[in-house]
Amino acid sequence: MTDPDTRPAALPYGTPLPYGTPEAPRLAVRGEAHIEADPEIARIDITVQARGTDRTATLEDLTHRNDQAIALVKSYGEAVEKVDTGAFSVTPEITAKGRHERVRAYHGRVRITATLTDFTALGELTTRLADLDLTRVDGPWWALRPDSPAHREARRQAVQDAVQRAREYAEALGARLDAVLEIADTGAENATPMPVPGAAFRSAAYGGAAESAPALDLEPARQEVYAQVNARFTMTRPQL
Repeated sequence: MTDPDTRPAALPYGTPLPYGTPEAPRLAVRGEAHIEADPEIARIDITVQARGTDRTATLEDLTHRNDQAIALVKSYGEAVEKVDTGAFSVTPEITAKGRHERVRAYHGRVRITATLTDFTALGELTTRLADLDLTRVDGPWWALRPDSPAHREARRQAVQDAVQRAREYAEALGARLDAVLEIADTGAENATPMPVPGAAFRSAAYGGAAESAPALDLEPARQEVYAQVNARFTMTRPQL
């Protein structure tokens, strides 16, 4: 005799079985979409450096170059959406002389990130930044915004793909789709593409900046957007 405590609980009346019934079979499919879109923003990393034997003088040089770089970026007005200051460091360079250690020099570094929305100004800005003393520029990295319409379009196409697949399966059995039971988002969190590296610029000039640095012609890299959903449907009785 079965122990009443170990018997499976009865499903409420009218609750469909997990895998459907002969009268209402279930279909489980996956919908996918892969589209391309133009980037909406571009990011560049600016590393400003200073080096000297005196700590205070090194800090002053670093502060001056940092202010100079930020002022240049902000001079482009609305083309620049955001400017962030990242890591800052001043590191002593130690040399051993006999039994004693002494500081040979100090190395200072500040990292700045600039986000631009106007790509026509990007080539000129990166060139002018790379022309500054002891300044390195990396990028650009192209990207879409998290709320970009491209993500919404990819998800929409993924759902349509799931419906189309399910309909084809049902038609192959002489049936038709009846109802949707579940749409499970399995890929939208991956729809934001990883930034695609563009050209990289580096400069470690010791002289003054050129009066008229040539602007580089940068072509924005198309962004790939991917979305995926799992969907479950019921269909009418198959005609086997």
